[in-house]
Amino acid sequence: MQSDSIIIIPTYNEKENIRNIITAIFNLNGPYDILVIDDGSPDGTAAIVKEMQEEAPFAGRIHLMERSGKLGLGTAYIAGFKWALEREQYKYIFEMDADFSHSPQDVPRLYAACHDEGYDLAIGSRYVSGVNVVNWPMGRVLMSYYASKYVRLITGMKIHDTTAGFKCYRREVLEAVNLDDIRFKGYAFQIEMKFTAYKLGFKIKEVSVVFVNRQLGTSKMSGGIFGEAMFGVIRLKWDSIRGKFKKKKQ
Repeated sequence: MQSDSIIIIPTYNEKENIRNIITAIFNLNGPYDILVIDDGSPDGTAAIVKEMQEEAPFAGRIHLMERSGKLGLGTAYIAGFKWALEREQYKYIFEMDADFSHSPQDVPRLYAACHDEGYDLAIGSRYVSGVNVVNWPMGRVLMSYYASKYVRLITGMKIHDTTAGFKCYRREVLEAVNLDDIRFKGYAFQIEMKFTAYKLGFKIKEVSVVFVNRQLGTSKMSGGIFGEAMFGVIRLKWDSIRGKFKKKKQ
């Protein structure tokens, strides 16, 4: 079975998780290949991926992009999107974390929303049916939840989890976006991509998922990421008023 999907997983110091997350995805027996984008992890994450590339069950289905340092989540995904779009076999392109906060068991549900139900973007949503977050400090839950409320208020998007990082795109969405114009790197990157797809008129579905805080490794979150999101949303709204969001010319 030829894979029609690529799951992009950015990594920085994920040696505790990377082998297990890759194995769990392939255990789904779905049409999914994996692209790991490693930002120079000093803990040897990339070396583990290279080992797995040589193992019989994974040969030809694990790809690795190594970058020189921590260049930001948004730039990692943009690089991955461009890589995927250069390969016509990939019709569905995923964003996914390496730390099991996004359950591999939900990958087929996002895929089905796009492949079977005809949506252009499927979002693994923590907030579409209440608050489905496990093992986060209450302060972080409230910050994330109300940040999404704030984004909805400012942008007018009918999306409950505006900062979600677990997504499946039909390739047509990414082909329509001017990827070089995407400016943000952290939480605001996730908002900007959703807002761009929304403004371009693509069909979006939120798929309810349970987000589980990482058990192994160290979180990469910082206060600066939240600040970028809070102020970035205002800039996105202003860009919208000025008519920035137009489909890329083919």
